[in-house]
Amino acid sequence: MSKAAELANLIGNINAGGGGVNRNLVLNGAMNVAQRATSATGIGSATGYNVCDRWVVGGSSTDGRLTLSQDSSAPSGFANSLKFDCTTADTSIASGEGLNIQHRFEGQNLQAFAKGTSDAKPFALSFYVKGNASATYVAELYDNDNTRQISKTFNVTTDWTRVELTYPADTTGAFDDDNALSLYLLIWLHAGSNYTSGTLNSSSWASVTTANRAVGISSFFDSTDRTFFITGVQLEVGQNPTEFEHEPFDRTLEKCHRYYEVIKPLGVVNGVFGFGGYYNSTLVFLDVQYKHKRTASPSLEHATISSGYLIETNGSSDYFNSFTGMLRQTHTMAQLYTQSDVSGTAGMAGNCWTNSTNTFIAIEDEL
Repeated sequence: MSKAAELANLIGNINAGGGGVNRNLVLNGAMNVAQRATSATGIGSATGYNVCDRWVVGGSSTDGRLTLSQDSSAPSGFANSLKFDCTTADTSIASGEGLNIQHRFEGQNLQAFAKGTSDAKPFALSFYVKGNASATYVAELYDNDNTRQISKTFNVTTDWTRVELTYPADTTGAFDDDNALSLYLLIWLHAGSNYTSGTLNSSSWASVTTANRAVGISSFFDSTDRTFFITGVQLEVGQNPTEFEHEPFDRTLEKCHRYYEVIKPLGVVNGVFGFGGYYNSTLVFLDVQYKHKRTASPSLEHATISSGYLIETNGSSDYFNSFTGMLRQTHTMAQLYTQSDVSGTAGMAGNCWTNSTNTFIAIEDEL
């Protein structure tokens, strides 16, 4: 065995089966990709993807609100973080309130943990955080396939610090080997008594008891001075968190396209986004090719705007305001269509494009 192989084997043994390249299962953990927007206001009342790709903010029943942004404040070796900035406080916490940031994992990407078997491996989680003041929050792993979970607290200070947490192996409940949602990573920032009135389940995986999920946390919404920054998030197989695994921006972006792909971005004029034609005088089909192979039936996001889109056929142009929807989807393409504002000749075909910077078209295929 070569010296390099011996070293790799030693590291793997020390880390209980972990180590090596491609070890970080978190996508966009350095918060570098933000296809949707670089900031969003009024966040807190609903669950959704808003700024950095693959990061969901989950909010329910709270009156608190925040501005979410991709921020340039970051620890050494990083360029970006995801920033939470409280804009409306909520100091009267109802029992069902909650606020967390989530990352969602497909089961087929989690098989190395061997969860649910006698060879199950531990989970090593690490990330960098800071805030405007000291606070305590909770990082939870939630097994969606088997309704099991485990939570651990961590502290935030006014300086960038690296949090390192190890979660034990779980010999109960295997992750499904498919492209569906199997595991949540949740960072709890605010919660009511429904989630905090029990005893924190921190030592071993267990069936979900809601009251045990976020015990002992501070409230992010306790003041409009409150901020929270996070970056460098890594989840890997093993009992020892390792140094954050950086990857080139274009590789991260390509991986993000599996879940969200912009066909026509805001701010770009004269963007050709497909080829289409008239099925009849009032129905236009538009063919769109994906950059990344889809694994489910995606949904369409688009901007409705006066005379924002057009199809150019035989030297003439026909403007329309919005899309009706999408159909005839495959793993590599779909047909967008519109049945409003168009008038042409059946069989005529040409490029579909826009002359407005305010138009926007994207395909979403999130977990």
